[in-house]
Amino acid sequence: MDKVAIEEKRKDKIPYEYNKSIFKNFNPEEMEQNTGCIYNKEKQQFVVRLMGENIIVRYPSGEVLKEDGRSIEKYAPKTLVLRYLMNAKGVAPLDKNITYRDVDGGNMYYNNFYGRCLLRLAKTFGQNLEKFKNAFEKIGAEKVDMGDIAYKFEFLNNIYVTFALWEGDEEFPPSSQILFNGNVPFYFSAEDLAVVGDVSIGAITTLAYAK
Repeated sequence: MDKVAIEEKRKDKIPYEYNKSIFKNFNPEEMEQNTGCIYNKEKQQFVVRLMGENIIVRYPSGEVLKEDGRSIEKYAPKTLVLRYLMNAKGVAPLDKNITYRDVDGGNMYYNNFYGRCLLRLAKTFGQNLEKFKNAFEKIGAEKVDMGDIAYKFEFLNNIYVTFALWEGDEEFPPSSQILFNGNVPFYFSAEDLAVVGDVSIGAITTLAYAK
């Protein structure tokens, strides 16, 4: 692993360790109620479904693991799951979608979101819509009428995201849009949603290019 990657991992570890340290201050039954994620009192752990995969969150330690108990190497999704459990307000999905700019603070962080998520999504799949399609069909996502191709998927319980692509042509490069269900401000901040996009793209890319 190169020095840049090591430094990035260290930076990602800091928020994870912080959120782990405060997780014990939140009531597990309230977190269960506000997210719909099952809390097993005997095992003292939550089962959280992230991008179609079951994740275990131990209480009160805040340790986030794969369903079989193996560790998850990347810190970003682990931090996001903890923040989701702690910050959820129990608001069901709404009958509307919003853009990143519609979220409080979205304009301030938009440039980061654009490069980290929108541009990355377009560059990864803009010339390969078939792999995009196959990846989303693997997780049972809902095809929606937007762009050249678009899918709505459940990122976490009650958190729905839509990825849309425009293939581009000789005049225009590929482009993308990411929409969030209108209830996301009751779960995540603008900074969190950039991570939601980042983690989602990473998961879909893995699915699309898995051998």
